[in-house]
Amino acid sequence: MPVDDLDAERAHLAASRNDLARMRRKVESLDSSTAGNWVSAEILDATLAQRLEQLADDPDVPLFFGRIDRSEAVGGESFHIGRRHISDSAGDPMVVDWRAPVSVPFYRASRTEPMGLAHRRRYGFSHGELTAFEDESLTEVGAGQEHSAILEAEIERPRVGPMRDIVATIQPEQDVLVRADLSQTIVVQGAPGTGKTAVGLHRAAYLLYAHRDQLTRRGVLIIGPNASFLRYIRDVLPALGEIEAKQATIAELVALHGAVRAEEPAAVATLKGDVRMADVLRRAVWSHVGSPEEALVVPRGSRRWRVPSSEAREALEGLRANDLRYAAARALLPRALAHRVLVQMERSGDSPDDRVHDAVARAKPVKDYAAALWPDLKPAKVLFRLFTDAAWLAEVASGVLTETEQEALLWEKPPRSAGTARWSLADLVLLDEIADLLDRTPSVAHIVADEAQDLSAMMLRALGRRSTTGSLTILGDLAQATTPWASSSWASALKHLGKPDGHVEQLTRGFRVPADVIAYAARLLPHIAPDLEPPVAVRRTRGDLTFTSSSVVEALGAALERPGSVGLIVPDAALADARAELTEAGLGFAEIGVSADEETEFDAHLDLVPASLAKGLEFDHVVVSDPVGIVAGEPDRDTGLRRLYVCLTRAVTSLVVRHSDLPGGLPEELGGVPERVGAKVGA
Repeated sequence: MPVDDLDAERAHLAASRNDLARMRRKVESLDSSTAGNWVSAEILDATLAQRLEQLADDPDVPLFFGRIDRSEAVGGESFHIGRRHISDSAGDPMVVDWRAPVSVPFYRASRTEPMGLAHRRRYGFSHGELTAFEDESLTEVGAGQEHSAILEAEIERPRVGPMRDIVATIQPEQDVLVRADLSQTIVVQGAPGTGKTAVGLHRAAYLLYAHRDQLTRRGVLIIGPNASFLRYIRDVLPALGEIEAKQATIAELVALHGAVRAEEPAAVATLKGDVRMADVLRRAVWSHVGSPEEALVVPRGSRRWRVPSSEAREALEGLRANDLRYAAARALLPRALAHRVLVQMERSGDSPDDRVHDAVARAKPVKDYAAALWPDLKPAKVLFRLFTDAAWLAEVASGVLTETEQEALLWEKPPRSAGTARWSLADLVLLDEIADLLDRTPSVAHIVADEAQDLSAMMLRALGRRSTTGSLTILGDLAQATTPWASSSWASALKHLGKPDGHVEQLTRGFRVPADVIAYAARLLPHIAPDLEPPVAVRRTRGDLTFTSSSVVEALGAALERPGSVGLIVPDAALADARAELTEAGLGFAEIGVSADEETEFDAHLDLVPASLAKGLEFDHVVVSDPVGIVAGEPDRDTGLRRLYVCLTRAVTSLVVRHSDLPGGLPEELGGVPERVGAKVGA
């Protein structure tokens, strides 16, 4: 590596940093004093504040990570590729945004398809300081792609703290998904370590760049399985200059209807998540619409106008046939009845206008008649009645739910009223469904939903109705499904989302989990997901796989001496014992899910992780304690084995499996300890 070239690249980095500071100073010099009114001033101030945040410079984060040199045949230009666009004082690019079309060849070019490139350069950094680079020729004769030590080092670089972006290491198959068209709904079936979460987040960043106005106006939503997971990924989009996307769990998505205040047996929650409940709720809502039995009489002046019950029934049925939401059709019923009155007025020789129409529709007899036929409904009251009125439930669930299932839905000890009811998460999702039957749910432009295999059909419907005019990126792994109501296939999930034509892409090339670790965990696949392709580790390092029957503290010993994050994953039932053992040994740690300081939840060197919250997280070094206990902690063995599969695939560098030395200390589906020499067995 020529020293002159390295010095030149360092100079370009310094100049780029100066230009970024100049761009920020220019924004800081602007104010809203020239705005025409206070509303414009507020909007301008918010826009400038957002722009300043996007131009923030962290000296420890490289401004660029690659360079492409085009061949002379297409102009011979060179571009540095980075996380955001930076231009010099003349407006020429110093760094090109990784999302720009010109950056695509950096990720996808190969010797067999160079895409107009002559060379590709990758840079090595240490704490923001450029230390090395390596060049790859795209025009040399020969198949295949040279091994990149810098790329491998970036993937394997130890980390402590929340998830970071992978913008410097995006692979060709990932880039295709990231840049897929906004109109396309995509399911990314990704094995552990394939980067599906990163793909989803980078896709959100790309779409915000490519469709800025549309997505900013209509919104981007990131859905995660729990609050800890959302805190784990919180820094990815801001690091890419994007702060527009909102993040939420399913519980937060439906929080308009209340907070989760109750738990219920898994069988009941599974029933409430069944798609058949959508039909039951639809029947329940529309069963409130009555049938006119008496005529409507409207006094006006000296006349009394009479609408026969048959005509009122026609007006009502006409509204129902228009496929309107319950509340929208209800609001139109008085006007539909008033129209029948105006027809009679015209036949008698009068010439009523729109003002007369409005006055008749607002008349008390019309409003009372319409309200009696089409009562106002509240979601909580509908669901409260459904869970407390056995006769009504039997009526609306007839032919849909069995008698046993109906009994399971009824409350043993009903609350006094809907206002005092303690709703479960499954209940809140049902309330959300009812609310949409009453009034249409607003749609956002794009939704990214991670760990979506764990969502029930009714949860998927909640996502789908928020994307009726938009698209989704669905991320998950059927082999990691750990809820009793999980999706059985992506085809069924897409149907529940209302996107049956969505595209399913399977990622099997693992860049994060070491080969020995993923091969060991994959022993479970024939038992938990026999139809999925097994993951393939593409890293050259096989990682460390160790088995031990020692204490928790002893099992952690070697990992704690190595750089990077350490995760101790234990059965949920063993949390208290593990906490006490770590405390007695004087080891500092943070506990995922109950951190006193949520902002620094992942900043500790050692994290204590309940098995139920391990999904989606990564650590450089992982100790999985008591695999048998993890399996036993779930309602059934299949779910337990999937939970164990999740826990075994959280490591980026090393995995220690701590198990009992008694017979049956490992689940039989794992087939015992591997015989490969590299798999070490502790005392």
